[in-house]
Amino acid sequence: MNRMLAAVIGFILPSVVCLAADSLTIKAVNRLPFARPSQTIELTARQLAGLGQIDLGRIHVKDASGKELLCQALDSDGDYNPDMVIFQADFDPGQTRTFGVYGGEKWVYTKGHFKAYGRFVRERFDDFCWENDRIAHRMYGKALETWIREPLTSSAVDIWSKRTSRLVINDWYMVDNYHVDTGEGADFYSAGPSRGCGGNGLWAAGRLWVSRNFVNSRVLANGPIRVLFELYYEPFDVNGVMVAEVKKISLDAGSHLNHFTSIYNPSRPTSLVTGIGIKKAAAQQKESNQQDGWLATWERMDKSAGWQGLAVIVDPGLIEGQTEDDRNLIVLAKVPEDNRISYWAGFCWDKAGPYTDLKAWTQYVERFARASRSPIEVQICED
Repeated sequence: MNRMLAAVIGFILPSVVCLAADSLTIKAVNRLPFARPSQTIELTARQLAGLGQIDLGRIHVKDASGKELLCQALDSDGDYNPDMVIFQADFDPGQTRTFGVYGGEKWVYTKGHFKAYGRFVRERFDDFCWENDRIAHRMYGKALETWIREPLTSSAVDIWSKRTSRLVINDWYMVDNYHVDTGEGADFYSAGPSRGCGGNGLWAAGRLWVSRNFVNSRVLANGPIRVLFELYYEPFDVNGVMVAEVKKISLDAGSHLNHFTSIYNPSRPTSLVTGIGIKKAAAQQKESNQQDGWLATWERMDKSAGWQGLAVIVDPGLIEGQTEDDRNLIVLAKVPEDNRISYWAGFCWDKAGPYTDLKAWTQYVERFARASRSPIEVQICED
């Protein structure tokens, strides 16, 4: 009888252990003494394992009041299998919030859901352009190097200034008049061969070595909350060493700063130092805090378009100093031994708000730098 009972228990227990929870409760904590709007919460597939073998595109989140929050399943490594779910929430200073996570119908998005988007623009000589509800950028592809009218060789980050929360890049390319402000903003900026707004290169022998235009691109996630993509660069000379590069770039809804990761592949083992740049401008104001890892500028825009702030944020533990060349202000940072380095860069426009002077802009940058080192803490418990 005892052996029979043990056999029955042994048959039942695995089924009991493997039962999935109907829902999970998330506790999310802001440890910083200031408000943090539009914070992106990442829930990995491992964290969500308590819900069972569920399609991450069917994950839903509600806040403590029962309000459903927009979610995005995201494939961060390009293997065609989502590996995380993201959603956004606002946090007061020091606030702890709770959220419920559960499985439901597969998300079907409408255009109105999207606050982040990007694409390769072959018809504009291989641009890659991306945006969120605050800012827009583009970088240059190989076809632009040989354009008969205005050829340009540059791996700079260009700026498109907009004062609307709607997504504009498709419409602006369609009418092909994006250098003229018709009410929503325009491309006022000329990055040229500089680093523009946070473009980078490698520093060696007292100068900045930079790649040419990207030769390929891959979109990994395309909204509605985060756009994530990769740009591929052919090997370029760095003081006698050929170095290939992949840039992985993301931008979340509500943010004025992009997350950049440069992944280098040198032809032989060597120590690398990256130089992250902001294009110099006339009468440019500058503030920096090496201890917190940021450089911010404030400058008058071309065409009497107003004022803009630019910024770069780097892990302060990697910073080796600041320098400049003829075109750029440059933050120098040691590339870790795995040949990957990440940083943040972006901008604001005073006519779009909410940052209308250097003081307001540097406060945003300083708080963003602190927040990047103190992400929202997430604890997941089964209900």
